[in-house]
Amino acid sequence: MVGVIVIGAGVVGLSTAINIQRLLPSCHVTIVAEHIIEGTTSFGAGAIFRPTADYIPGVNLEKAKKWTRDGWDHFSSLAMSEEAGRAGIAITPSFMLSQTEIKDPLYKDVVFTFHDLSEDEMRKLGFSKHFKFGYLVTTVVITTKIYLAWLLKRFLESGGKIEQRRVVNIDEFVGRCDVIVNCSALGSRQLFGDKTIIPNRGQLLRVKAPWIKYCVYTDRDAYIIPNQDLVAVGGCREDNNFNTSISQEDSKGIMERCCKICPSLKSADVYNEWVGLRPIRSPLRLEKEVIKSDHGQLTVVHNYGHCSDGIGLSWGTSMEAADLVQSCLNSQSKL
Repeated sequence: MVGVIVIGAGVVGLSTAINIQRLLPSCHVTIVAEHIIEGTTSFGAGAIFRPTADYIPGVNLEKAKKWTRDGWDHFSSLAMSEEAGRAGIAITPSFMLSQTEIKDPLYKDVVFTFHDLSEDEMRKLGFSKHFKFGYLVTTVVITTKIYLAWLLKRFLESGGKIEQRRVVNIDEFVGRCDVIVNCSALGSRQLFGDKTIIPNRGQLLRVKAPWIKYCVYTDRDAYIIPNQDLVAVGGCREDNNFNTSISQEDSKGIMERCCKICPSLKSADVYNEWVGLRPIRSPLRLEKEVIKSDHGQLTVVHNYGHCSDGIGLSWGTSMEAADLVQSCLNSQSKL
């Protein structure tokens, strides 16, 4: 039986494994990862579907648009289906606020609605005090802890296997599988010697504010994203910062920035605080590679480096990664 091993069990790893199963139903797929769902960066992310070229530099625009369309087809279909609650997907009105005009973002032509806010609307909503431009976007938000569990259940029900352990050296997979799929994100620095991928540190709080039913996303390190049970309030962006400790100074700044936009947050109780390291690479790496060592040869498909767009681009890039796996297997069968 053809065997594929996926390294990594965040949203990209799980999505890639599932898309390989969909494309190649006779293939045996195993995920090997130190952290399964909890402990991954995906688990704590505040997730709203709004892929933007700002965070995927170096990627061909048409390719980025295709990943966006494929991802939207997946998430919007889930949001409109009976699986929406179980998958943690919700259609949510969202205000995008900026000091500069947002011109033709990747998501503009795929989301349910995208409208400029008038000066009067900005004033009535209290946004004009802090921002020059505003847009009302009807998109989807993802409660990541629920969505990841939904993906894992789907993977296992389709015959997938899990090995929960840390991968120290990829040579251990020589002769064990036909293709390795690398979704190890920052782990690629050690496993594959890729020093071009760096961490982008983010911090957020989750608060109890059930009255907030809309998103606010800004270009000033401030966002408010309601999930099924809590509201994610963030955030910050710090390149090359590997520190995963909670910073009370950051939390204070986050709440101050977000309360200016949404004063009702001042009465919300903080449930928890979280730090994650976004994997950022220019460009995002989605390609095939043949690696030769003293122990043998490995065929690898890489899919990592999504930074802030990890959730939104996960399905689209995973579909392409599955196509690359199929291409590798077809090449091997002709040898």
